[in-house]
Amino acid sequence: MTEHRMASTTKVFLLLALLALGMPVCAELSITRGSAIPAKSGSNNASPEWIYTLKPGESFTEVASDLLVKSYGVARLLQHNAIENPATLGEGDRIRIPLSWLKRQPDPARATSVSGNVQLISGMNGQKKPLTQDTLIRVGDEVLSGAGAATITLADGSEVRLSPDSRLIFNRLTQYGKSGMIDTRLRLNRGEVHTRVKPVIEGGARFEIETPSAVAAVRGTAFSLQTGPEGTSVQVTEGVVDFGARNRAQRIPAGYSATISSISRNELSIRKMPPAPEINPLASVLNQLPAEMTWKPGPIPNYRLDIFETDSGRWIESREISGNRFDISRLDNGQYEVHLAAFDQQGMTGMPGILPIEVDLQARTASLLTPESEGSVNDDMPEFRWTLNGENELARVEIAEDEAFRNLVATSEWAPGTTALPSRPLSPGQYYWRVVTEAGGNSVATTQPRKLIVNGTLPPVRIISINYIDSQVRVFWEKVDTAANYRMQLAEEPGFNNIIKEATLPDTTAALRLIPGRRYFVRLKALSDGPLQSRWGPGRELYLE
Repeated sequence: MTEHRMASTTKVFLLLALLALGMPVCAELSITRGSAIPAKSGSNNASPEWIYTLKPGESFTEVASDLLVKSYGVARLLQHNAIENPATLGEGDRIRIPLSWLKRQPDPARATSVSGNVQLISGMNGQKKPLTQDTLIRVGDEVLSGAGAATITLADGSEVRLSPDSRLIFNRLTQYGKSGMIDTRLRLNRGEVHTRVKPVIEGGARFEIETPSAVAAVRGTAFSLQTGPEGTSVQVTEGVVDFGARNRAQRIPAGYSATISSISRNELSIRKMPPAPEINPLASVLNQLPAEMTWKPGPIPNYRLDIFETDSGRWIESREISGNRFDISRLDNGQYEVHLAAFDQQGMTGMPGILPIEVDLQARTASLLTPESEGSVNDDMPEFRWTLNGENELARVEIAEDEAFRNLVATSEWAPGTTALPSRPLSPGQYYWRVVTEAGGNSVATTQPRKLIVNGTLPPVRIISINYIDSQVRVFWEKVDTAANYRMQLAEEPGFNNIIKEATLPDTTAALRLIPGRRYFVRLKALSDGPLQSRWGPGRELYLE
């Protein structure tokens, strides 16, 4: 009985072993239901494969139609997966697809932020034009940054931040149909990139940056890459990077940097990066700037500080600093990441400490000083003065003819000062002025308006034209900027000693009914809301036959 039980147990173990040998790890081979057999077909065994997991509501036929090139249809994919009845498949089942069967098409990248002077060189015709936000970047294009910087987002959401004085070529931007797999190959001829790559799919997807002296291949990581005449360096902050000469790369893990010389490409120097600086706590929301950022000093007091806009990835600022403090300033309202990394003895940066901050500045209403309300000035370029009541504010003066400020006649430049001159001379007349303050780029406060009289006389009114229509005469005259109304006089002699008609008019035209065969004379003057008025303009003769 014991021998029989042992023999049965042995058979069970042998059966389990055979099943284990015939059934690969579920992470690499499809697990299907019904008549599916977990065995590979004889075709294309050498081709790399990708495992696709069916999503809710998807069918085998839909997936094959969406992902496969026309020469490989549903029947071939069923045969490859040893599946007899695709109707037995459902959510969570996995299908093996050779990469060579997948649809491929170029998928352009997009410039999500650009600051400063950055050029795009077309791979089609070599035409150079400024790179602007939302510009599409296609295979063969080059991005050349001068004093500027750019953040470029690839089709899968990976980001490449190009530093100033860099040149990046887009050699391949391929997407495998709707699979989400990509094949991205870039060449950094000079300069520096900061890259955050989405995790790539094992066995097929590829992300590679080549330089004149090295290659960096990644599978979902964050790293920086610099290249120049002396060689190429990489600093890995997340994940791993395969780095080195072509076909001789070594795996560099997070927390390490590596350098390869342009002269001796076989020698790869790998070093542990300095740890991230320990940044002291700072308010997560900054309501006033500047704000002092501090950290615990390290053995080498030199650091690199970068500020990125969180949503767009825009590179706001990059600088080398010494000591253990930095004033955060000149930021608009929004969310940012401050990256701080120490330099090592070879001048390479270490792991970054990351400080997320939000800037939320609120503009406050300024206090007006001079001119006084309803005051008058004799200067056509009067000086306006005020005081600011907020932090890190810009201000400008606005001058209008009406209290609702529908028609601005002059302004000043936006500046952090508290005095300003108008942008052009003010003609004599009545005006309204106010000061607008701005903080954080989108918070605005406005003072109440003040009335101002610019002394002098309004310019005389010149008649432009006279039209005769039947027994009616229409008179047109020039507009005077600060005039509220116009006074018209009609006389029968040029001296205007005997006025036969006088009226105040708001417009720059008037119609008169005259007696045919008699001569008349008309003249006008401008009136303001205040005490100012113009001299009478020259008279014009009217005659209706």
